[in-house]
Amino acid sequence: MSLGLGGATRVYVIVGDPIAQVKAPRALTAALQSRGHDAIVVPIHVSPDHVDRFIDTMGPIRNLDGIIVTVPHKFAASPHCASLSDRARFLGAVNMMRRNPDGSWDGDMLDGVSFLAAMRLAGRDPAGQRVLHVGAGGAGRAIALSLAEAGVRDLAIHDEDTVRRDDLIAQLHQAGWTAARVGLPDPAGADIVVNATPSGMGGDEPPPVDITRLSSTMHVGDVITVPEITPLLAHARSIGCTTQSGIDMFDAQLDLMVNFLKGQRAG
Repeated sequence: MSLGLGGATRVYVIVGDPIAQVKAPRALTAALQSRGHDAIVVPIHVSPDHVDRFIDTMGPIRNLDGIIVTVPHKFAASPHCASLSDRARFLGAVNMMRRNPDGSWDGDMLDGVSFLAAMRLAGRDPAGQRVLHVGAGGAGRAIALSLAEAGVRDLAIHDEDTVRRDDLIAQLHQAGWTAARVGLPDPAGADIVVNATPSGMGGDEPPPVDITRLSSTMHVGDVITVPEITPLLAHARSIGCTTQSGIDMFDAQLDLMVNFLKGQRAG
């Protein structure tokens, strides 16, 4: 279904730096329109220096109903929200913003729940599993929280930014998830390997983990959408691992995004 663009069209924007790689504008516009909503999603490229001013500027625009937030603005966007989901409040980050009835913003963070949904669609339940999780940025923190909530047995977290890594582990411990610990980029012994870093996007950087230590029994997940099959996933598939890509995560998130923008809260 394709609705005509007119004065009654509701507008959503997706903001990031860079922005050319994102899949949401076309897919989310199509998903909204397929449900009968006269809406369009527009990509906006904003640098970190200007993101606060940009979000403030969006406030008075009355036909703008939502903001989708991508790298690197997920932490910066959170303070602009008058209300937050429990997970967004815990993480201090959002990737979705929608209008409250009074015109203020309500925020949620769907990266973690969508990553786990994609994992389960790929046939792997994280409960009781040993996980090597690489990346403690916005998406990484959300995925780590969802893994902890899902009942993983061991959550080894690695990030080259050790302050960011230690902050995430301490936060999970304070909330009672003591399975979180410092990890190394060595997947030996893990059941699940998660890459929540940009490694693999550029094509010439080293893999986020030692791929020679992967084994065929592992499940390997990546958040990167371009390229869809990163060198990490390509090697994992070549040795028989089950895998999930950033596109799988996005596909799992699409319905959650539409539901959120139209007033529902994801579980």
